[in-house]
Amino acid sequence: MPSPLTPIDIQLKRLPHGEGLPVPAYATAQAAGMDVVSAEELILQPGGRHAVATGFAMAIPQGYEVQVRPRSGLALKHGISLPNTPGTIDADYRGELKIILINLGDAPFPIQRGDRIAQLVVAPVQLASFVEVDRLDDTARGQGGFGSTGV
Repeated sequence: MPSPLTPIDIQLKRLPHGEGLPVPAYATAQAAGMDVVSAEELILQPGGRHAVATGFAMAIPQGYEVQVRPRSGLALKHGISLPNTPGTIDADYRGELKIILINLGDAPFPIQRGDRIAQLVVAPVQLASFVEVDRLDDTARGQGGFGSTGV
């Protein structure tokens, strides 16, 4: 597996309605997320959700996922977020990437074709398996649940 600073290649297939749009890209040299843009125009009403088309599909290498995350500026200024954040795009998915946006604000939010709507973060995947046991080891926290470690 490459070093985290060694880019991996992700194959991208542009769909007809994605012609002319930029591919996901880092806005700065040390950005963790790549900006992704909308391939459609719509108005997202308060409380509304929509799977926004991006105009491309991709082939993520085995052993990786692409996480979809909200853009902080849209969240702060307009209440635009992702209801399933972070969303996970699995390495075996080959359909169009769509970004599920939700308007948590109090005003309709217009989205234009080419607007930056989310960030994509590439991450390695660690597989695991569950092993059923009769007893778990003890810890200081034990069975303390929500809020049990303080305010």
